[in-house]
Amino acid sequence: MKRKYTIYYMMVLVVVLSSCQLGKHYARPELDLPQQLDSTEQDTLSIADRQWWTIYTDTTLQALIERTLEYNKDMKIAAARVKELAAMKRIDFANLFPQVSGKLYADKEAENYGGDNYDSDRSYEAKAIVSWEVDLWGNLRWAKDKSMADFLGSIEAQRALKMSLVAEVAQAYFELVALDNELAIVRQTLGARKEGVRLAKLRFEGGLTSETSYQQAQVELARTATLVPDLERKISIKENDIAFLAGEYPRKIERSVLPEEVKLPESLPVGLPSTLLERRPDVRQAEQKLIAANATVGVAYTNMFPRLSLTAHYGLESTEFSDFLKSPYHFLSGSLLTPLFAMGKNRAMLKAKKAAYEAEVYAYEKSVLTAFKDARNAIVDFGKIKEIYESRLQLEQAARTNVELAQLQYINGVIGYLDVLDAQRGYFDAQIGLSNAIRDKQITLVRLYKALGGGWQ
Repeated sequence: MKRKYTIYYMMVLVVVLSSCQLGKHYARPELDLPQQLDSTEQDTLSIADRQWWTIYTDTTLQALIERTLEYNKDMKIAAARVKELAAMKRIDFANLFPQVSGKLYADKEAENYGGDNYDSDRSYEAKAIVSWEVDLWGNLRWAKDKSMADFLGSIEAQRALKMSLVAEVAQAYFELVALDNELAIVRQTLGARKEGVRLAKLRFEGGLTSETSYQQAQVELARTATLVPDLERKISIKENDIAFLAGEYPRKIERSVLPEEVKLPESLPVGLPSTLLERRPDVRQAEQKLIAANATVGVAYTNMFPRLSLTAHYGLESTEFSDFLKSPYHFLSGSLLTPLFAMGKNRAMLKAKKAAYEAEVYAYEKSVLTAFKDARNAIVDFGKIKEIYESRLQLEQAARTNVELAQLQYINGVIGYLDVLDAQRGYFDAQIGLSNAIRDKQITLVRLYKALGGGWQ
């Protein structure tokens, strides 16, 4: 009876000791967050809470984003990384429990000394082995915590990649559409330049103007013509970039035409500062790295304490197969391994891991600062892009009226051709500026949506 109680006491002692987890548990660093993301009234709702397909309503763009999220090679790499770390997490979790293995063994040894002393020796063995490292100080649990943080970090990395890909494809698509529009403007201007050369030639041959006007018209025609191949080159490269993002070989990218106007939301709910940390997957990934670094410190700290391993064998062993089932045996053992002297290696490892944790703290704080900087910049851009668009629209309308008047006055002989060219240059620049303003309105919304952490839910 006394022996039975002794075994119970030992089991209780092992359980109590294995419930300890020495070391400092993770606590999020104190962050002096700003009171608000912008100067407007804050709300818990945010534009980033909307799904990306409600932001990008162009069906052609939606199909392109869906293909990218499915076939992009970086997304596939990230998915494989998540699977890998999920399996590694399972390994560290399994290390907390006893390991059971089995062994079957048979051998035959024969000797014959002198040629007439043949001796045959047989042996048969079957045994089950149970081994368990008792987690006295939490070493194995710290390792499990680290692998869990690595796994969750890989999920956040996958979400951050998805958020970036949605924004990158949308921005590249809007840039491609804007290049198409710019090429159309250049070709339209090129037609006007050809007509100008024809009129200048007629007036020069008729003695109404000097040869200088005619030559200047030809210069402007040639200058405009050089813009066409350059834009065609940019369009092809942009198409190749989009195809690469979609995990495809270079091909022609389908797209819509540039809209005359882009309607941005009248109100801009951006959410509270604290929700930005929860919504941005890159910030969440940085925090998981910090949690993993803290767990690594715990592993290094508990490596300085003794480690207890228990082993139990139970099996059958006999020299005769007929007596095999009648020959049971068992074996119990325990080993306590403790570091005694290693020239300060364990303490140096602990210092190194603490320094690595300190670096991750700064990296996490930097990621938070980056998130707020991105959000603030995007909010400022959003607030000013409407003014930029309105001013460029007025400029384009005024330049169009001016070029129409200049052409009429030129035909009536009131002004020279150089004045017409100046008006045409101004109108061309205004058209390009308005096209870029429409593109920038779209890209501003893309960047704001990404900065607030949208696009990965």
